[in-house]
Amino acid sequence: MDKIALRKINPSDKKYFAKWWIDKELIKLTSGILRTVSDKKVEKYFSMMLASKRDHYFIILVKEKVVGHISLMKRARNWYETQIVIGEKNYWNKGIGTRVIQSLLKKAKRLGIGKIYLEVRPANVRAIRAYGKCGFIATRIKKYPRNKYLPETLRMELIFC
Repeated sequence: MDKIALRKINPSDKKYFAKWWIDKELIKLTSGILRTVSDKKVEKYFSMMLASKRDHYFIILVKEKVVGHISLMKRARNWYETQIVIGEKNYWNKGIGTRVIQSLLKKAKRLGIGKIYLEVRPANVRAIRAYGKCGFIATRIKKYPRNKYLPETLRMELIFC
C-alpha cells in the first residue's frame, strides 16, 4: 500500500493549484462550474489560503508525489467544512480518498476540531460510501437552484465524541 501523507500548503504549491484549477473536468466535478479559474484569481485565492489563521489547507502526497489537496475551513457554530481534490487523474479510483479523509480526521482531532461536514454530489455513490466508512452520516440535501451543473449536494456530517 502506497504511503499517504498530508502537509501544510506552502508558496511553492501554487503551481499545482494553477494546473488543477484550469482543468475543466476537475472543476466541473468539484464546483459544478465549467469556467476555468484565471491566473489572477488563482493568485488571490492561494494567497488567502496561505494567510489564513483559522482554516487549514493541506497537500496530499502519495509516495512523496503531490496528487491533490484537502482542507478544513472554519464555519459557523464551530463546524469545519472539508473539501478534497485529487488533482492528478491517474490517482483517481484507487481508494486514496478514504485514506486521505482518515488522515485528515486524525489531524482534526489533534487540532481540537469536533464537528466536520462536507458536501458531495448525490449521485457520487463511491464517494458517499467512502465518507460513510470514515464515519460521516448523510444529513440533508442542499439545493443550489442557480447552479445548473450542480443543482444540489448531499451534506454529510461527522461529530467526534
